[in-house]
Amino acid sequence: MPEARPLKKAKEDKRAGKSASTQAGEFVKEQIDKVRAGKHGVRSSKQAVAIGLSEARRAGVKLDPPAKKASKTSTRKHAEKDLQAGKAPNKAPSKTRSKAAKTALKRESTDGASTKALSTQAKKAASKRSSGDRSAAAKKAAETKGAAGRSAAAKKAAETRARNRKAAG
Repeated sequence: MPEARPLKKAKEDKRAGKSASTQAGEFVKEQIDKVRAGKHGVRSSKQAVAIGLSEARRAGVKLDPPAKKASKTSTRKHAEKDLQAGKAPNKAPSKTRSKAAKTALKRESTDGASTKALSTQAKKAASKRSSGDRSAAAKKAAETKGAAGRSAAAKKAAETRARNRKAAG
């Protein structure tokens, strides 16, 4: 069962007109926080992301399943099943199955949610996209940030550069 905080944040994001992936990001962040807190582990950072996306779909976020080229058939079917579960009235999950899944996850390491593991995963995912795609995403992000957001980001970047120059020399 998803926790209240990501549900509330996702609803706020939806009202603000943000994309489904942004709404789902709240659930992914929640999963990473759970792993870092030691509530359970994951085999990889990809698994933490997958659990978060599954939870988001089941909570009602209209996040499309991955494209046929981008994933295995079983992954896509599971995503479709999660979407259907999100549309249906909340049915209580099987306690036996939930307990088994939780026990299995507790045996796993928490290394998959480390900063290094997430950074490596993000770089791998980005490298699979074309430079044009990455550029377009950056431009869109800059547009949706707004003037105040861009100004704050520029100030933060300037402070970071100054701090790094000071540390280096």
